[in-house]
Amino acid sequence: MSDTTASLRRKIDSAGELQSVVRTMKAMAASSIGQYEKSVRALADYACTVELGLGACLRKNGTASLPVQGKRPPSPKTITAVVFGSDQGLVGQFNDVAADYAVETLAALPAQAEVWAVGERVHARLEDAGLQLRGLFNVPNSVKAITPLVGKILLESGTRSSEDEGAELHIFHNRPHAGAVYTPVSQRLLPLDEEWQYSLAQRPWPTGYLPEIMGGDIATLRVLIGEYLFVSLFRACAESLASENASRLAAMQRADKNINELLAELKGTFHRLRQSGIDEELFDVVFGFEALRAEKK
Repeated sequence: MSDTTASLRRKIDSAGELQSVVRTMKAMAASSIGQYEKSVRALADYACTVELGLGACLRKNGTASLPVQGKRPPSPKTITAVVFGSDQGLVGQFNDVAADYAVETLAALPAQAEVWAVGERVHARLEDAGLQLRGLFNVPNSVKAITPLVGKILLESGTRSSEDEGAELHIFHNRPHAGAVYTPVSQRLLPLDEEWQYSLAQRPWPTGYLPEIMGGDIATLRVLIGEYLFVSLFRACAESLASENASRLAAMQRADKNINELLAELKGTFHRLRQSGIDEELFDVVFGFEALRAEKK
């Protein structure tokens, strides 16, 4: 055989060390998934409160009338898109799926889009697709780091909205999905969808006490819209990070399985080679003993 017991032992040790690294990464990915999914669940109650406030403002201001069927919204002059990806590897087709979905969706829109990428890898993928890129944001490494990122995105989108009142804001990200690990989704945040506004205005207040708007109707409405944008971007980022770690966890599980199979094969070869060496040594001892006994006779 080309391999010796010493070389096989080194391969077995190396595979064992690699497996320990893979299992550590599995544990880290599983832990990260939990914190991001927990943050999304915790955000749901706050999002519901913001939507109730928006509904109350829209009812009082009368800005949410029943949308006309078949009415087409005016074509936007500018479209800003935010695509969430990853900065790290070992995530399979995570960035390709998000980028391809964004490219396909933006191609169907009537105006050319300016794209902000969250993550170096998805940024490179979007650049290869020929999209007009405005900048790059770093991917948060914890739940606490999501809020500063959302603030930067809102600052950039607010600058664009002030330049063009009809500007659209779209977000693209991967969302955790049972059975498929994740699936790409998109959402138009600005301008607010008319049907969505109407549904909020028709939502009944959960208690018997009617809400009262303080501080000015328009000012309160603007603040609530800002909170709605914050919640939507925070949720999108957290879901993207949960999907990224789910993809990494699946990749590490496949790697762990492959290493187990490799270790079983290496150990089997090692034991066969070692047994063959022992047999050869025993044959030499028996042969030498028979030769000495023949000489004595």
